[in-house]
Amino acid sequence: MAVKAADIANTYPIPVYRFVVSVGGESMSFSEVSGLDIAYDTITYKHGLGKIHMPGQQSDINITLKRGLVKKKSQFYDWIHSISLNQIDKRDITVSLTDATGQKPVVTWNVSNAFPKKLTAPSFNGGSNEVSVEQL
Repeated sequence: MAVKAADIANTYPIPVYRFVVSVGGESMSFSEVSGLDIAYDTITYKHGLGKIHMPGQQSDINITLKRGLVKKKSQFYDWIHSISLNQIDKRDITVSLTDATGQKPVVTWNVSNAFPKKLTAPSFNGGSNEVSVEQL
């Protein structure tokens, strides 16, 4: 039995290097996105015969966005700097794995009402030749 190219394309795992990210409707380039997790807290109910574990509330998630530091593009700094007491600019984040052309989303994750908790500047090393990467 011959395997067709279309069958291979539909059953082959999607590569992780073809992705696009939108933050607040603005498309941005990133070198890495991590933390797209779904988790639930565990509730332990103890009674006379033992204990039972049950799922509780959904846990909060912490997404990490990494990108190269570029001159005159300080969207991360501007976003976290806009925070003041009880006032924050919450934004929706969309991460999509794309097909081989990079145009059509195959799988998409949507995060609503995200806000920055921490901005990490690049590590500096005089003996290194690496790109400066900021992390939010």
